[in-house]
Amino acid sequence: MKAESRKQKAEMLRCTNALAKNISAFCLLLSAFCTREQPANVKHGKELTAQYGCTSCHEIPGVKGPRGMVGPPLDHMAARQTIAGKYANDPDTLAKWLQNPQAMDPQNQMPNLGVTPDDARDIAAFLGTLK
Repeated sequence: MKAESRKQKAEMLRCTNALAKNISAFCLLLSAFCTREQPANVKHGKELTAQYGCTSCHEIPGVKGPRGMVGPPLDHMAARQTIAGKYANDPDTLAKWLQNPQAMDPQNQMPNLGVTPDDARDIAAFLGTLK
């Protein structure tokens, strides 16, 4: 009876180890999926320009709100070569600018609105559609 009990325990241990390995592999795959950057959402970016009050200072085609004139109009943003006349107009640089314009150029008039990295990516994607 003892030999059979040892075999059962050994089989249970083998199954437990196999299950633990499978669970570890699943968790690794799940974490890779969850941390993978999602594509920018243009529609959400457009909504965010209203939410952050961007139209208070900028005229933005297709976005309801006040028509501010403190900052430049953002029509044709996709066709511009630079941001603030200094930085390459590409999605990553624009997102960085939107998150903290004062960090990039302390002399500019655009305030830091606390735009999150994900929101900045979406807003930059929307502005990139304005041709």
